[in-house]
Amino acid sequence: MKKSTDADLAMSKSAVKISLDLLSNPLCEQDQDFLNMVTALDTAMKRMDAFNQEKVNQIQKTVIEPLKKFGSVFPSLNMAVKRREQALQDYRRLQAKVEKYEEKEKTGPVLAKLHQAREELRPVREDFEAKNKQLLDEMPRFYGSRLDYFQPSFESLIRAQVVYFSEMHKIFGDLTQQLDQPGHSDEQRERENEAKLSELRALSIVADD
Repeated sequence: MKKSTDADLAMSKSAVKISLDLLSNPLCEQDQDFLNMVTALDTAMKRMDAFNQEKVNQIQKTVIEPLKKFGSVFPSLNMAVKRREQALQDYRRLQAKVEKYEEKEKTGPVLAKLHQAREELRPVREDFEAKNKQLLDEMPRFYGSRLDYFQPSFESLIRAQVVYFSEMHKIFGDLTQQLDQPGHSDEQRERENEAKLSELRALSIVADD
C-alpha cells in the first residue's frame, strides 16, 4: 500500500512538473491559444495533485496506520508461542526423568528421587498447561478477528478511490471541454498530425542523409 501511494504521488507530481515545463516554453509567449491550453492543463494537473494528496492522506490514516498497528501484535504473539514451546520442552524433560525413576527398582534412594522429580514436574506441568490453554483459547479468536479488523480499512480504501476517480472524471471532463475542437474526430486529428509531421520531415534540415 505504501508503494502504491508513493507511486500515485510521484505520478501527480510529475504531471504538475510537465505542465510547469510547458508554461515556461517560449511558445506560450508567442501563441495565446497555446498559452490558454497549457494554462488549462496546468490548472487541471494541480487540481489532480491536490485530490491525489487528499486520497493518499486518507489511505495513510485509515489503511496504512491501522495495518501497522495490527502488525505490531505479531512479535508478542510469536513470543507467547515460544514461551509455550519452552514450557513444553521443560515438561517433557522432567516427565522423562520421572518415568526413568518409575522404571527402576523401588529402593529407598530411588523412591526419594522419584518423589523429588514428581515435585519438580508438578509446577512445570501446570505452567505448560496454562500457557497451552491460553493459546488454544485465544489463537482462534485472534485468527477470526482479522476480517473484522481489516474490513473498515478496506471499505475506506474503496471510498477514497471512488472519491478520487470521480473528481478525476470531472477534472478531465472540464479540461476536455476547454481544449476540444468541435467537429474534430480522433481520426481527423490523427490525419492532421500526420500531415504536419510529413511537412516537418520534408524540411532539408531533418531530411535523411
